[in-house]
Amino acid sequence: NAVICQGMGQAIALESGVATLGNMEAIQFHPTAIVPVGILTTEGCRGDGGLLTDVDGYRFMPDYEPHKKELASRDVVSRRMVEHMRKGKGVKSRYGDHLWLDITILGRAHIEKNLREVKEICESFLGIDPAEKPIPVRPTQHYSMGGIRTDYKGESQTMKGLFSCGEAACWDLHGFNRLGGNSVAETVVSGMLVAEHIADYCDTVESNIDISTNLIETFIKCEQNKLDELLKPKENAEDGYKLRARMEDIMMDKVGIFRNGNDLEEAVNELEELLIRSRNIEVKAKTQTANPELFNAYRTQRMLKLAICTAKGALDRKESRGAHSREDFPERNDAEYLNRTITSWPDPNESMPT
Repeated sequence: NAVICQGMGQAIALESGVATLGNMEAIQFHPTAIVPVGILTTEGCRGDGGLLTDVDGYRFMPDYEPHKKELASRDVVSRRMVEHMRKGKGVKSRYGDHLWLDITILGRAHIEKNLREVKEICESFLGIDPAEKPIPVRPTQHYSMGGIRTDYKGESQTMKGLFSCGEAACWDLHGFNRLGGNSVAETVVSGMLVAEHIADYCDTVESNIDISTNLIETFIKCEQNKLDELLKPKENAEDGYKLRARMEDIMMDKVGIFRNGNDLEEAVNELEELLIRSRNIEVKAKTQTANPELFNAYRTQRMLKLAICTAKGALDRKESRGAHSREDFPERNDAEYLNRTITSWPDPNESMPT
């Protein structure tokens, strides 16, 4: 995903205290992201016959998935890759361990015709020709099945007039996992249906309700106060970039592909601490325009809230379902958890959601 995809639509909805988020712990990891830039290589690489190999050049997927091999679903391949690296079979690099995606066996003609984008990415970001050398890859966060909880029309179930679709929404098209190719279906289907419902809603009497300018002004002042607070000098001031970096490490290390109760509990506690500390962020550059540091600080506070919602949902869901994999609860448990996780944040002063 682009670095600008930071979940701000979900965060703004959450901070309303009225809109709810659904299934925030349902996060999918894609197996073949290029190291270190994180750009995905299409599943067509493996679909066309590309192989995953380890530090010894050994093709390991048949050992884990003898029937589907590299063609297992993306969440399964991601887990098997991590398991294999845990056994010490990863390739050491300055950017951490990785494995190899070998498409050289497909031949240059096939790559340049059918996998041209992959070839261009490898040449531009790695300086390698994938027709001659294997591609360094490892799993990375890819897609969120969770988001703003909506009905079939794409409208929030708790906030009238708030619509959401695509990856920002929990629209129930994917459940707890998304199959490859379903992004196209969602784009076409939800894009058409939700857009039509929005247009219909704009023609209703409900959409014509006058909103008090005082209400709008109150919220504008609230957000302006947040920006002003970030610019004020503080004792024991916090660095927004460092808090964000720590948040990223926690999410990858403790709320990643494999999850367990101890790690998730530690993640929730530390993320809550980071959120409290973020209220003491001081932005050194004191301008409110063209200020990347202010931009980062303002968004990091909201990103931390989303991170907490994700980690807390993963901690509370004591089972494995779809892309959510608990090492301490490896089985799916429909008796207790055949439900959505619904999250709200009714009190902005609280450091934990409901």
